[in-house]
This record gives sequence, C-alpha cells and structure tokens, in this order.
Amino acid sequence: MKVIVVAGGTGGHIYPAIAIINKIKEKEKNVEFLYIGTSDRMEKDIIPKLGIKYIGIDMEGLNRKNVFSNIQVIKKFNHAIKEAKKIISDFKPDVVIGAGGYITAPVLYAAHKLKVPTLIHEQNSIPGLSNKFIGNFSDRICVSLPNSLKLFPKNKTIYTGNPRSEEIISVKNKNKSSLGFNQDKKLVIVVMGSLGSTTMTEKIKELIPGFNNKAYQVLVITGKKYFDEYKDINISDNVKIVPFMDDLINLMKDSDLIVSRAGASTIAEITAIGLPAILVPSPYVTNNHQYKNAKELEDAGACIIVTEEEFSKDRIIHEIDKIFDNKEEYDKMVENSRKLGIDDSATRIYNEIKNIIR
Repeated sequence: MKVIVVAGGTGGHIYPAIAIINKIKEKEKNVEFLYIGTSDRMEKDIIPKLGIKYIGIDMEGLNRKNVFSNIQVIKKFNHAIKEAKKIISDFKPDVVIGAGGYITAPVLYAAHKLKVPTLIHEQNSIPGLSNKFIGNFSDRICVSLPNSLKLFPKNKTIYTGNPRSEEIISVKNKNKSSLGFNQDKKLVIVVMGSLGSTTMTEKIKELIPGFNNKAYQVLVITGKKYFDEYKDINISDNVKIVPFMDDLINLMKDSDLIVSRAGASTIAEITAIGLPAILVPSPYVTNNHQYKNAKELEDAGACIIVTEEEFSKDRIIHEIDKIFDNKEEYDKMVENSRKLGIDDSATRIYNEIKNIIR
C-alpha cells in the first residue's frame, strides 16, 4: 500500500495526520508513505524526524485583508498543482489523504485530476477554506464534530471524530502527585495554548490570587514566552505555575477540570478523556471556528463558554466553584463530554480509506 498524506501549518492539522499514519502502520504490513507539506512551516521539521519521506511545496494561504496580494497566491496555487501532479505520478499512491492547511487544496485537487482516491479530515466544527474547496472533489470526507456533517456533501461525509482521540485514550496517566499536588484533592489546569497568549496573560495574572487557599488545586501553564511575567505573583501551596508541559495530556487524565482555548486538538483531548471544561475561544482565528467548536460542546452540556471579553477573576472562580459544588451536574458534564469523544476514530478513518481504495 502506498499513501500520500498532506497537512500543514499548525499542530492541529499535523498531529491528526500523524495519528492516521500510525493507524495505517498498525493495520498494514507493507506500507510506504510520502508526506507533502509546505516548504516553510512546522511540518517540514516534525515529519522527517519521524522517518517519513517528506516533500515541501511552496504555497501560501489567501490574504483576506489585501485582496490584490492573492494574485500571487493564485499563481502559487497553479504551480503547486503542477508540482503535485508530477509527485503523485512518480510515487503512484493508492490514496491521497488531506488533514487540513492550505497545502491540501492543490495536492488533493491534483490527485482528483489524476483519478487517485482521496480522503480529507476536518478537525474543526467549521471547515477551513481548503477543505471546503477540496471537499467538492474528494471521495470521502471525515469530520471530528457532528455539526460539520451538514457543511459538506451528505453522500460522502462521515462522522469519525478526531484521530488524535484514539491515541489519547491509550496514553498513560500522570498522577498529579508527581507535581507535588495532593492526590486526594481536585486539580484544575489553566492553559491558553502551548505557546500561551499575549491577550490572556494579564487576565490570568489577575486570576491567580483568587485560587489561593481554595479547596481545589490549580496548575497554571503560561507558555515559555510569558513565564517570567508571573514571577512576582504570590501563590499559596495549592497553586503551581509552570512555563510548559510536554506530557500535559497525561496529566489531564488525572485532573478534574480545564480552563483553556477551544482548538480542534483540545476538543479531541477533553472529549476523549471526558474532562469538564471552561472554554475561552480565541477570537483571533479564521471564521471564529474556536467559538463554534466550543458551542458544540456547550450545547451538549460538556463545557461552559466564557469569551475572552467576559473573562475575569470573579467570573472564572464563580464558574469553577459552581461546577465543583454540584456533583450531579459535574458527573453529567463528564458523561456528556465522553459522548462526543470517539474512542476508535483513527480506525474509522482507516476503514474509510480501505473502502475508497476498493
């Protein structure tokens, strides 16, 4: 079996692509991969380290603010199609899989023109421009959240969940006591993305003293860039502040609540675990898709949305206390979150890949 995988730009696209690759490796004895990404984004560093053959194509996304600059983008798009056609013709894949990012559009369109079976995966509730475009030409569309089903052609769209969630379920727990927390007390994680957030740093600094001497414990993850800004805050023993955690998902499995952004990977993680959440969607993303991701969870009774504008010490403390003070409602949030998580998502996607190859 020969497979081309295309994804780029952010971890939210790249890591689901890797999860699909890992599932195919698990199921197929003889499989050869080629990963196509951009020539200048993070996938060019991540993928070769995994021992996967990599080709970068020069491509950029549409500029929504300066329409005239898109003349150059269209030229790059047409050139990328030609390049992709040659790569695909030389490699002769059985299937081409796209997991998001603007690089997917020219490559999957080229595959469609060459009559190679194609599958795309959409992580967000609202599809990005590339997936919306290429969905018209793909043989199968897999989506992470139920709301996305109505935004693609009905006859070829499948609700599979996010392939990362199947990997998350098998990850080992990291006990909260390993960080010096009391194993018998509840733990709240506060994190605004792996890099942290410029706009949220001041708000979180104001929030932290409100946690002092609470019955629950709090881990604040600042992002490496912002850690020094927190050094003068007085905290009690139930609060810890760290710049980064590379095994955060392991700790999430032994925590009780998370206050976070609402990116696609976060949604996959909390629903796979069944972790109640207070979600603070980033208002700076395309199509406000983080809010729409969070809204699906809120409508299902799995989270509470607090907008960045509404975020304050009093509001967050109130919401945490309200969640922890009502065990019946808390247990419902856990159950509702788990209902949205799919524990065999990567397997479902693999089965769809096999179906379109047949």
